Formats: sequence, structure tokens, C-alpha cells
Amino acid sequence: MSIAAVSASNLRKVYPGSRGVQALAGVSTEIEAGRFVSILGPSGCGKSTFLRCVAGLEDITEGDLVVNGRPVQGPPDDIGMVFQRDALLEWRSIRKNILLPIEFAKKQASSYSGKVEHLLNLTGLRDFANSYPRELSGGMRQRAAICRALVDDPKLLLMDEPFGALDAFTRDQMNVELQRIWLETRNTVLFVTHGIGEAVFLGDVVMVFSPRPGRLVETITIDLPRPRPLSVRETPEFGRYVAHIRGLFEEMGLLNEKGAV
Repeated sequence: MSIAAVSASNLRKVYPGSRGVQALAGVSTEIEAGRFVSILGPSGCGKSTFLRCVAGLEDITEGDLVVNGRPVQGPPDDIGMVFQRDALLEWRSIRKNILLPIEFAKKQASSYSGKVEHLLNLTGLRDFANSYPRELSGGMRQRAAICRALVDDPKLLLMDEPFGALDAFTRDQMNVELQRIWLETRNTVLFVTHGIGEAVFLGDVVMVFSPRPGRLVETITIDLPRPRPLSVRETPEFGRYVAHIRGLFEEMGLLNEKGAV
């Protein structure tokens, strides 16, 4: 029996302070290795908190949390993280930005040159390896951030609304790009988003969270063939998944006109 990439049991997170804000309540889940998991819910529901707990950046208040077979006590090995803001260092070239985790880990950068070249080719950034972040578009900067997260071959990739600041057209492009990259790397991905369509398009599984305190309302398996073209969004099968999830949010009294939560 294979070890789950992430296992959470009755996870609870309360932020200390005079108000004692409870971010997560009773979250239990088993995430299989190699799956692309979309985490969907309204603002402030604890999606990012859950991700930060998995990353070891936040201590849990109660429950159990295990990543790759080990209880989380600080940042686990073999994880990469991509945030909404790319956080590239403006004074370093794209190649040197990608190598930053290797330098932090005090590993020999020269031994990763082949990996860097592969990632640059995979993401279409080969001709921009020696450029600086200010010379790249928003989408290209996020590709570089993904390369940086993948350079040390993490088993688990955590993505916290990485495309939230992009325009709709670029976001669609990045959805297709991310799917293509994941189909080659096949690491486990936890992807936080507000967009129902984005969650369904990218995910093998969609985890739907309630408003704060965040509870796992439903885990939905997305049975759509891969690779998925953008045109899959026009199919009845895709529409049924979106309608089902929209119904969950309507029952919770949450939904805006754009289908985001």
C-alpha cells in the first residue's frame, strides 16, 4: 500500500490572540501521491492556512498532519511552493532565480545545470535565461517561479493562487502550461484557487471548503481525460462538475456573478 502524500485527521487551526480566530475545523483528508488537487473556497475560509500547515509554515492547533509519511514539524523535505506573487529577485537573472533554492540548500549549483536547462525548455523560457524579471511579462515571471519550485524535484508542489494576479487570457494560457508541466513531472500538486472553472480544469480532485472556520464540505473526483484542452470547458461533462460545485456554494449563500467564490 502506497503512502499518502498528505494525510490530515481532524485538523484544527486557531490563531492566537484576543479573538482566537479559528481558521480550520475538523479537516480530514487523504491525498494520493501524484494527484493534482484543487482546493476551492471563499476568501478567508482557510485554504491558504491549510496549505501553510502542510508546508510547515504554520503550527496546527489540534489533530494530525502527515506529509510523505512523516508528521509535519517544520517545513518538510521535498516540497516546493509557488505564491500569487512570483517573489523573483529583481537583481538576479532568471537562471539565477531558478537556482536560488539550490543555493539555500548549500548544494552544488553546477550539478543542476541540466535540470535548469530542461525546465527552461519545458516552460518556453530558454531564450530568457539571462534576462531579468523586469524584462518578462507576468505570465513568464510565474513560469520562472514554477521552475524555481521544481528545480530540486520536489515530491509535493504547493501553489497558493499563483495565477490570481494575471489577466483572464494569460491565466488560461498558464492553466494549459501548468497542466502540461505536471503531466511530465507527475509530482503531487495542491493548488489553491477561487475559480470553479479553474479548479475543475486542472484538478484530478477538487476539495471544497466552507466559510471560516474552514471545513471540508466535499471532495470531488474529476473524471475528465487528459490532456485537457481549453475547449473541454464547453462540454456537458465539464458543465455538470461546475454546476454541482456552484450548487454547493449557493447552498452556503456564497457565489459572485463571475462564478468565483
